[in-house]
Amino acid sequence: QVQLVESGGGLVQPGGSLRLSCAASGSIFSIYAMGWYRQAPGKQRELVAGITSGGSTNYADSVKGRFTISRDNVKNTVYLQMNSLKPEDTAVYYCNADILSPRDGLGSHWGQGTQVTVSS
Repeated sequence: QVQLVESGGGLVQPGGSLRLSCAASGSIFSIYAMGWYRQAPGKQRELVAGITSGGSTNYADSVKGRFTISRDNVKNTVYLQMNSLKPEDTAVYYCNADILSPRDGLGSHWGQGTQVTVSS
């Protein structure tokens, strides 16, 4: 069974930094696109950043220049480096990955979410 486990969330002051990690485990053939989403209270879940298996990236306009997504294909892990954090970045952050596994075929998998709170 494929699992995505996130870590690295927490409380940080405005202007600070956090690094989120998301590791995929289980029986995996291949991992294709990976990404980070976030959901603030009362709002819809939105894409923050995505990265293809080849390393191409895309970002939401609100985080361009502040956040950087990267991945380690050996460790099956995706990262989100968040700098110059703002209160409006406060949300639950979820990782997502398109994974080909022998049990489930190709499917979209989600992590459990990690809380990021930006506040003084």
